[in-house]
Amino acid sequence: MSTPPRHPRTSTPPSTSRPGGDPPDSSSLPPTPASAAARHHRPPPLTPAATAPASIGEGATGSGASYSYLGSMWTGLIRRFSAEDGDFPSPTGASPSSGSQRRQHHHKEQQQGKDGINGVYAPPVVRRLSPFRPPPLDPLVLHGYRDSTPVSARLLTAVVAEEIRTMVPERLRIVEDWRLVYSLEQDGASLATLYQKCRHYEGRRVGFILVVKDEEGGTFGAYLSEYPHPAPSYFGNGECFLWRASTLASLPPPPSADTTNLTRNTTLAPAPKSAHGSGTSTPSESIRFKAFPYSGLNDCYINCEAGFLSVGSGGGHYGLWLDDSLDIGHSSQCDTFGNEPLSDTGEKFGVLGVELWVVGAT
Repeated sequence: MSTPPRHPRTSTPPSTSRPGGDPPDSSSLPPTPASAAARHHRPPPLTPAATAPASIGEGATGSGASYSYLGSMWTGLIRRFSAEDGDFPSPTGASPSSGSQRRQHHHKEQQQGKDGINGVYAPPVVRRLSPFRPPPLDPLVLHGYRDSTPVSARLLTAVVAEEIRTMVPERLRIVEDWRLVYSLEQDGASLATLYQKCRHYEGRRVGFILVVKDEEGGTFGAYLSEYPHPAPSYFGNGECFLWRASTLASLPPPPSADTTNLTRNTTLAPAPKSAHGSGTSTPSESIRFKAFPYSGLNDCYINCEAGFLSVGSGGGHYGLWLDDSLDIGHSSQCDTFGNEPLSDTGEKFGVLGVELWVVGAT
């Protein structure tokens, strides 16, 4: 029996799959001329993982062109990653440490120019005071005291008036002329007289300063945003506030001190007596001023009836209350202004003097 002629056979590469779908081992693939040439042109592999994908490609394609293409692709990727990591020199001849230098430069740039999270760092803005400032206010002038009114009966001094001025609304702060509407010393002790003298200012945008002097000599009062008048309910607005001014006597110098060139430091320097006789502070006195603005807890600003005048209330107490004869007063902590009792004698005090000034009237 004649045997058929034997033709040369090409060996088929082994299967590229494994049980379970795992990639084949690179050592099980036979070398081919194409794969040998590809390995000849690429650098030695760093790890087995770097050569495993190439072997997979060799086993899967089974052609020299595919081996060469995949080998060139992986060679380029390996060179690229190696150049960035500084393990291999880059094609341009850069030093092996060029990748780490770039990372260090980028990190330094983040430290200097960025915070790494919120973008470009912006230096803090240096704010400077504007050279343009409003002109100083003219000194207050108190009008209305009679020449026959003794200095001891003049309740409002220029020093206290300047402190109250800092708390009044801006539109009235620039007004330098304050006018006396009512004085217990000059007009008699009657709340009805006070109401009658205020009717002239009905409907006008002016403010009123109420000044009270108790039997211990303490001075306190209130700022009223509307003229006081009998009304069935509370009126006014949040511009109202209570205030008190305490006169502090200066301590005498020690007996051993040289008082030849001694100067006096005060909380508020007393104002010199004006031509109208409004200044009553003596060189041995200083003033401590406290104001109690609107707290926002309620709207009980001003409440006036024929029998009393009150400013502020809440919790069963009045911030300031005066009877119709202007003889007895009360002052307690109230919700409207969150004030302390205005008189040092307690919640109830005897009244020695009352004045009402208007601000902003021409």
